[in-house]
Amino acid sequence: MNRHVLSVLVENQSGVLSRVSGLFSRRGYNIDSLSVGETEDPKVSRMTIVVRGDDYILEQIKKQLNKLIDVIKIIELDPRQSVFRELALIKVKTGDNRASIIEIVDIFRAKIVDVANETLTVEMTGDEAKIEAFLSLMEPYGIAEIVRTGLTALERGNREIKNQRKYEED
Repeated sequence: MNRHVLSVLVENQSGVLSRVSGLFSRRGYNIDSLSVGETEDPKVSRMTIVVRGDDYILEQIKKQLNKLIDVIKIIELDPRQSVFRELALIKVKTGDNRASIIEIVDIFRAKIVDVANETLTVEMTGDEAKIEAFLSLMEPYGIAEIVRTGLTALERGNREIKNQRKYEED
């Protein structure tokens, strides 16, 4: 199944996130990743939703989202024309390897945000491949905890979602 990244503008009101996520669960679609935040306009929020499915499933998702009153606009982001990022906090067990871990953190341009006797907490931003590569290098040391924000994305260049046509049903 193909991965699709949807950028969805919605009214910034209580209950919108619940209605969108409910739409997915009622129809049996899984959300791989969901991040939501206010845009440059405080009345509007942007959702970045990552789903897997074929073209038919994607069309159904778009149509169902479009039926929600709070949805303003939906676009699918092209990976070649977009910037994708994720934030991860990783708590790594240090043991006698603190110096080695710090060296890897520096190579990945990550940041140590907490130091304890037996762990380091690392903050990392990047695309999913970068985060996965870092995690695989940290596994031998021992990962105590991980938390990830989920994907967030914008189109490259001058294109803006607010200047594009709303997804229209056929």
